[in-house]
Amino acid sequence: MPERKHDANWGNALSKPDRMSARSTTPSYSPRGLALLRDPLLNKGIAFTEAERETLGLRGLLPAAVMSMQAQVERVLTNLRSLPSDLEKYVALNSLHDRNEALFFRIVCDHIDEIQPLIYTPTVGLACQRFGLIFQRPRGLFISANDRGRIAEILDNWPYQAKLIVVTDGERILGLGDLGANGMGIPVGKLSLYSACAGIHPELCLPVMLDVGTNNEEFLNDPYYIGLRQRRLTGAPYDEFVDEFVAAAREAFPGVLIQFEDFANHSAFRLLHKYRDDACVFNDDIQGTAAVALAGLFSALRISGGKLNDQRLLFLGAGEAATGIADLVVSAMMAEGASEAEALRRNWLVDSKGLVVKGRAGLSGHKLRFAHDQAPIGDFLTAIKTLKPTAVIGVAAVGGAFTPEVLQTMAEMNDQPIIFALSNPTSKSECSAEDAYRHTGGRALFACGSPFDPVKLNGKSFVPRQGNNSYIFPGVGLGAIASGSRLVTNEMFMAAAHTLANSVSEADLKQGSLYPALPRIREVSAQIGAAVASVAYQNGLAKGPPPNDLVGFVQSQMYDPHY
Repeated sequence: MPERKHDANWGNALSKPDRMSARSTTPSYSPRGLALLRDPLLNKGIAFTEAERETLGLRGLLPAAVMSMQAQVERVLTNLRSLPSDLEKYVALNSLHDRNEALFFRIVCDHIDEIQPLIYTPTVGLACQRFGLIFQRPRGLFISANDRGRIAEILDNWPYQAKLIVVTDGERILGLGDLGANGMGIPVGKLSLYSACAGIHPELCLPVMLDVGTNNEEFLNDPYYIGLRQRRLTGAPYDEFVDEFVAAAREAFPGVLIQFEDFANHSAFRLLHKYRDDACVFNDDIQGTAAVALAGLFSALRISGGKLNDQRLLFLGAGEAATGIADLVVSAMMAEGASEAEALRRNWLVDSKGLVVKGRAGLSGHKLRFAHDQAPIGDFLTAIKTLKPTAVIGVAAVGGAFTPEVLQTMAEMNDQPIIFALSNPTSKSECSAEDAYRHTGGRALFACGSPFDPVKLNGKSFVPRQGNNSYIFPGVGLGAIASGSRLVTNEMFMAAAHTLANSVSEADLKQGSLYPALPRIREVSAQIGAAVASVAYQNGLAKGPPPNDLVGFVQSQMYDPHY
């Protein structure tokens, strides 16, 4: 394996890593023969030309035909579309990812509407639940609680210069709970989207599982479970373990961006607050979800003509996503002239015990900011009838919670009720797109966390778009890495939200779409990357002076998967 190089020059490294890739012409590491065919970053399969086969020792190791990348794409899609289930398609795509990264990412980029739901939500949820059964080849690093004191040594086993890490401990995977080491499918899937949607070169991406055990009895008794068979590490030993990882990662990969992913509430807020002012880190469940939801609100208000400061938001859920969204909405309201007290009063939370109100015993820190003076209310529908919100936002992973009566009540109170059913996977969605439109007479301004097909109602066609974090986190990461930003700030997520909302066309809005079409994702990510980089340069967080053309600079850094 090549020696890892600690290159401080981030400016041209996003798409041009040290090691040879399928596009490289002057490689520092040049495997030949079978070693080349078994390296997914370099392998082209039977697309290697006659000259390359001769030069690289491949003669006889491949069948005689030379196939173009486009022909390979068509062959993969033909096979993929013949498979009977989404999970089998996930396994097939994962296998391709392990064999030929350029081909894998070409297919994802060119067919993102079809492929993204297969490699990420909703299919990745089922894949994680069955990860031990479908596991074929390790990807990334698995660092267990038994490795305490040796994490730096483990990171040194990674042969590439990582500039982006997505790390999880598997305790809160989507809306599915504690999946332990099986949750590794999430960092792998997220990083695939970083490469496909924002052009971060796959060689620079490192998925990490912090395996601290699991409290999931099913997995502890599962003969195919791939992780530590012990209950979760907690308390000071857990914190010391995470501390050791963060310190070792920053030492091994100077300037690395670390994204915390799918940590449980009790860890997620604490870890973000602990590291955010000193290291280049963010939590997508808190900050990315907030930005994509705020962008959806901006789009909805373009349709209704309303003002953000006039909205009253009621959240079903009071965890990372809900309070993250509410925090960013408060900041946006204050930017439009509201006082902090006024903005806070327009955001309400409902958790498993009912409406979050002042004086209720046992409220955790992240909920206290949104605990208002109000008599206790035990259920969501009564909270709607009492508070009369203009928007309900579901992020509690309670499938079907937006009942027909909830939707009808919202429609009685609002000409164009804002209905965001953001939980995923699909089984956890608060309502379907069809239900949202049907029970509001087609007046809902709807966004969803899982994909839904277009809906025809009363002669009109509605095209719901997924409020997926993939609209936000790839561009934020791209901008932070391209600029070499020392930190990722809330101002960057605010800029990302505005940029995403501004990318929604009038044609999108006319069909009820609050987000741009997914095939535009690389264009949108470049714009978001430029907006994030601009914040970094303006606040003195970036390296060197800003380029004259930020969008062009960011686009020049993006990996384009070709041979």
